[in-house]
Amino acid sequence: MSESYSPVPELNLLKEFEDRLGPVFYSEGFELVEYDGDAGLDTWSENPEFLGRFIPFAKANGSGSDYALWRCDDRTDLATLPVVFVGDEGDLYVIARDLRELFRLLTIDREPVSEGFFGYGAVEEHSQGHAEFVAWLDQTFGLHPPEDPDALWNARKEHDDRFRAWAGRFADLGDW
Repeated sequence: MSESYSPVPELNLLKEFEDRLGPVFYSEGFELVEYDGDAGLDTWSENPEFLGRFIPFAKANGSGSDYALWRCDDRTDLATLPVVFVGDEGDLYVIARDLRELFRLLTIDREPVSEGFFGYGAVEEHSQGHAEFVAWLDQTFGLHPPEDPDALWNARKEHDDRFRAWAGRFADLGDW
């Protein structure tokens, strides 16, 4: 396994899969970007305490939204950190409790919106690499597409409440 992409083994495995697959989408709008690069979080707050708690790693859609890990504490297993959606239309929220949960959500093959992954039952044509991604997820982690994506959406609420309380000290998150 290559350590060159990130210090997160799960992301390194995904990067290796993505590189093997080639230049095709395996989940609509998702693609890895420079690990710990820029996700436009400074438009929310320029406070170093705020900015230092995010690790951007992927594009979430084709219009400029991103995913970042939220360093909610000082744990060493970064894959267990909550994943934040940094929306290009003013959304900032926890979308998944950890990386593996995000991977499962990516099998829905839809771009996220402010309320999660709506439209997951209506995918008419999957992304070109979708079947390979679902197989890779099973072979690599023993994970499968969620039977009830709404349950995952609801399960992340506790993390999101904690995130909103913390981030609200630095930025106006608006009302949901």
